[in-house]
Amino acid sequence: MDTMVKHRHSLSKNQKWVIASTSSGFALENMDVLFLSFAMSSMIADLHLSGGVAGFISTITNLGMLVGGIAFGIALIAENFHKNQIGKMTSVAAIGGQIGAIMAALIAAWIIPTAGWHMLFLVGIIPVILTIFIRKHVHESQQFVEAKEKEKGSLLSDVAKMMFSTPRLAWQTVGLMIMMTVQIAGYFGLMNWLPTIVQKQLDLNVSNSSLWMIATIVGMSIGMMTFGSIFDYFGPRRAFTIFLIGSALMVYTLSLAQNMATLLVIGAIVGFFSNGMFGGYGAVISRLYPTEIRSSANNIIVNVGRAIGGFSSVVIGILMDKYNLSVVMGFLSALYIISFIVMVTLPGLKDLSKELN
Repeated sequence: MDTMVKHRHSLSKNQKWVIASTSSGFALENMDVLFLSFAMSSMIADLHLSGGVAGFISTITNLGMLVGGIAFGIALIAENFHKNQIGKMTSVAAIGGQIGAIMAALIAAWIIPTAGWHMLFLVGIIPVILTIFIRKHVHESQQFVEAKEKEKGSLLSDVAKMMFSTPRLAWQTVGLMIMMTVQIAGYFGLMNWLPTIVQKQLDLNVSNSSLWMIATIVGMSIGMMTFGSIFDYFGPRRAFTIFLIGSALMVYTLSLAQNMATLLVIGAIVGFFSNGMFGGYGAVISRLYPTEIRSSANNIIVNVGRAIGGFSSVVIGILMDKYNLSVVMGFLSALYIISFIVMVTLPGLKDLSKELN
């Protein structure tokens, strides 16, 4: 009996380390992103930065994480779990990232008012030690090792050719890149700027904006678990349809909040939809490409999405300098609608939905 099928309900020791490793990678990344987000308003004031320049700082940070834990973590999960578990397991691992985000919000609320934003970034060194320790206990699956042996002689250009070998595959690859770009643009755009936006909108301090961000992160975590279950049960098309449309509607609604209570509720719902589908992209990519190029396809698609989507921080910064909050949120809503339109045109997702059903 296949090992992954046999242990579908009881995780092996290596599977547990895979989840721990991937979760720690997400946690470290989210902590760094949130540190920058909460420090942004102080940095703008101290360094006299415009919104566009501040957004460029966030973009440079995103580009520096091109080879981060998201791509490698989802390759790990795809090779160590049964295909019917991938959606849920990627969501479970991604929740670890939300724990890191909550920690960042709490630490920022404590450190920035007392020691300033410079000290905040020194704290980011601590989780790195834990991540290195966990990574040492993770081993590649035999299937992955064998696939990598076959892939050794191939160049990245050869892998790319396979991803664009037919018109159908070419559009599938481009479409997934567009969807990943929107996901990265929405996620990092919101994470980098929302604390600053909230502080300005309701005249909140760092501590109060941290409370709002925690509510949003809790919504994200619930959304991830919900999306994983919908993905595994109903298939990717229905799951992405619900969450992309929900994101488009709720992101714009965020601009209408006029008090703290409303902001907390809407923030949680925005987090539920906008980040709930994060793990689904890797689960889809790992199912639509053959094993021998699966990890490379993940890396290429995710990295292209991060490279392009990371510039959303610059765009949002410029929009904030020139327009009101409704325009900023309208821009993000339009991105999710574009992603939805692309998603429904991808034949691979339609076939995958039929297969899962």
